[in-house]
Amino acid sequence: MRSIFITGGNGGLGVAMARRFLESHPDDRVWLGVRTNRSEAESVAVDHVGRCGLLELDVTRGSDWQAAARTILDDCGRIDVLVNNAGAHEDHLLATMPEEVWHEVIKTNLDSVFYGCRTVVSQMTRQGHGRIINIASMSALQPAVGQSNYAAAKAGVVMLTRSLAKETAQAGITVNVVLPGYIETGMLAAMDGEARSAALERVPMRRFGRPEEVAAAVVFLASGEAAYITGASLKIDGGVY
Repeated sequence: MRSIFITGGNGGLGVAMARRFLESHPDDRVWLGVRTNRSEAESVAVDHVGRCGLLELDVTRGSDWQAAARTILDDCGRIDVLVNNAGAHEDHLLATMPEEVWHEVIKTNLDSVFYGCRTVVSQMTRQGHGRIINIASMSALQPAVGQSNYAAAKAGVVMLTRSLAKETAQAGITVNVVLPGYIETGMLAAMDGEARSAALERVPMRRFGRPEEVAAAVVFLASGEAAYITGASLKIDGGVY
């Protein structure tokens, strides 16, 4: 049995990842970190009674992370996989960006990954095994106008991943980062028609990605077959960059 912890558990990517783990590996136990919206995460738990649990988690608070880890360890005795998937953006031109917006986006997208990794690394080291998959964004490599805060945070996630991978390699822990492009989630659905058309023109495959395609990559990176992959950055963007 593996114990898998996924943050951003109510979003399109989080739900797709949870379902992929649960459907691919009947012994897996999945925990979904959620904060306010819970309906989608609850639907996964209902479909997989006894194998999927919900944890209230503010990813920007270290104390919340510690409480979540204690709950998982009390139930399962181990944490095998962490997927740092929670994130948000609020776009402004840098010249007019409020300070609180800068700090909030950095906290949600970068500080959260620091807290999550720090929370599980000691336990994974004691186990002699672990998989950490951080979800960044294509914006880390090719940011859009008005996303200096989001791009800086996601680029930080890429470098945090590479550094931590070196620190944990001898402990049997792999740390990798996935960079999705335009994926059919709520964030993309919020675009107006003109913006969607412009985005689609940038994708050489001429289609948007599906959450299930990102989930498949995450499940692979969490598997034993990916044991020699660490510090890697995997783009899933249809060839944009």
